[in-house]
Amino acid sequence: MRVTRSQIIVRGLTHRCPNCGGEKLFQPGSLFTLNRECPACGLKTERDEGGFLAAMSLNYTVTLVGFLSPVALLWYFGVLGGTTAAVLAGGGAVVVPLLLYRPSRCWGLASYYFFLPHHLPANRDPQSGSAGDQND
Repeated sequence: MRVTRSQIIVRGLTHRCPNCGGEKLFQPGSLFTLNRECPACGLKTERDEGGFLAAMSLNYTVTLVGFLSPVALLWYFGVLGGTTAAVLAGGGAVVVPLLLYRPSRCWGLASYYFFLPHHLPANRDPQSGSAGDQND
């Protein structure tokens, strides 16, 4: 395999294309517009309808577990007052997903190819068009 699972994870965490490692997955000047394909290698970033669901579930989980649950626990144990906790939770429920939008899209793309690395164009046999060796 030309692109290993560990390379896919590192590329996902550093917001790079899982196929070639290119840095421009998002359109220049836009915080939220993902390119339809990688400008360097042409890898499609939107594979099918619902391709965003992995990113959405990752974003939701990180927001809930990493931010909203600690706020709720701090309120429950009396460290935060009710109004403060409500304002933090409400603000965090809006701001945290916005901050995690780009990373979660990259993580979602990387998670797809982590489990199906043979779907990457770099891992296909150029002569037969089929996937190469699937072992790391």
